[in-house]
Amino acid sequence: MKNNFSALGISSQLVNFLENSGIHNPTPIQLESIPILLEGKDIIGQAQTGTGKTLAFLLPIMEKIDGNKESVQALIITPTRELAIQITAEAKKLSMVKKVNILAAYGGQDVEQQIRKLKGNIHLVIGTPGRLLDHLKRKSMHFGKLDMLVLDEADQMLHMGFLRDIEEIIRQTSTKRQTMLFSATMPKDIRSLASRYMKSPKQVNIPSNNITLDEIKQVIVETTDKGKEEALFKALDEYKPFMAIIFCRTKRRASALNEALINGGYNSEELHGDLTQGKREKVMKAFRDFKIQLLVATDVAARGLDIEGITHIFNYDIAQDTESYIHRIGRTGRAGQTGFAITFVTDRDHETLHQIEKGIRMTFKRRKIAKDIDQKGQTQERVKSGNKEQGDRKFHKSKSHNSSNNSRDSQKTRDDRKSRDGQKTRDGQKTRDDRKSTYGNNKKANSVEVGTKKTDRSYRGSKSEPNKSADKSRSKSYSKDRRS
Repeated sequence: MKNNFSALGISSQLVNFLENSGIHNPTPIQLESIPILLEGKDIIGQAQTGTGKTLAFLLPIMEKIDGNKESVQALIITPTRELAIQITAEAKKLSMVKKVNILAAYGGQDVEQQIRKLKGNIHLVIGTPGRLLDHLKRKSMHFGKLDMLVLDEADQMLHMGFLRDIEEIIRQTSTKRQTMLFSATMPKDIRSLASRYMKSPKQVNIPSNNITLDEIKQVIVETTDKGKEEALFKALDEYKPFMAIIFCRTKRRASALNEALINGGYNSEELHGDLTQGKREKVMKAFRDFKIQLLVATDVAARGLDIEGITHIFNYDIAQDTESYIHRIGRTGRAGQTGFAITFVTDRDHETLHQIEKGIRMTFKRRKIAKDIDQKGQTQERVKSGNKEQGDRKFHKSKSHNSSNNSRDSQKTRDDRKSRDGQKTRDGQKTRDDRKSTYGNNKKANSVEVGTKKTDRSYRGSKSEPNKSADKSRSKSYSKDRRS
């Protein structure tokens, strides 16, 4: 019996590669988009992150590129460097079958090195608007013979102010090109862009209800600005995430929270625009390799990221609107697994929360913050969790986060926390020294071999640990592609 991808028109070479990678059945966006794209028609695809849209346009591109032509035949434009890197990685896997030469062009790389690569026979370019315009101005890149153009995460590119840049790039491409536009939402500016530069595009709309509502348990934690950090720590102790992304509103808040998490004994890293490209790539690789448990990120830096194994999303700062909220929480609850989205809300966030609830047509479960008075009369806040003693924070911690590397400026914060958390009667509260001791005693017993590297997995075995089928799928080097 024919494989479903074969029925869509994908060649046996690519079908065999997909099967060997554990991918047998197309997702809805792939089922509807691939036949249209193989016919050479323009398309507007509306689908959330995690529905498999990357493979929906990469497979037709690989089928249609002619390896004998010495020109750029396909261009994929993305809003962020991280998304460009992610798509490039998936495209290179497919290119091993079809012998397609690929160049990634984004900021933070040596532009001269990119120019040298362009002197070779490049068929597919994947890049961000700024770096692509740089190449066009240098005349090191030419799109006059371009056959296929993809605008991925189009709504985010407009949100980031790239509309003029995108139009300038489009004007320098062949008018005979096939244009593919993929976006999670369809604001007026996107539709206007499509009407100006696309030829009778076919519409494909994949509902996001299943991703947003059915597979993700969503909880609101009501707190205060001062109590938010402590509420997050309590929530981390309670939920024990296997892997989590913690979203902050600004780069400064992300950096400050990451430092507090490290000082608190958690295995955490930050991802935002102030990091160098080398640092960002290093952080993302470590997160994908399960060497980092908590990733503190801004919306822009994490846009479009598809990382397998994320069990929890923590909205430390509430999303600015419904669309952003859906994008955030869509990174968990994939492949039939249950995800968790915990949002911390202060008094001034209630209007935004109401709009989000209205936008996704549901009312979130709320959890109150209880105020305890300790023996010294100091007011403290904790997340209500009954009287049951919380388990130890068995979070693995890399050597780079040892206490010896913490800055002097953070010493007072640590000392204050130790003094404040000294009451043994506080439910589930452990001091930083307790966490270090727990980690040290369990590190050897809870470490596992991954390839030739030894990675601590002391948080494995918690109630959030993915099931065996998920662990098996993670061993497939290409299984994440269908959820890109």
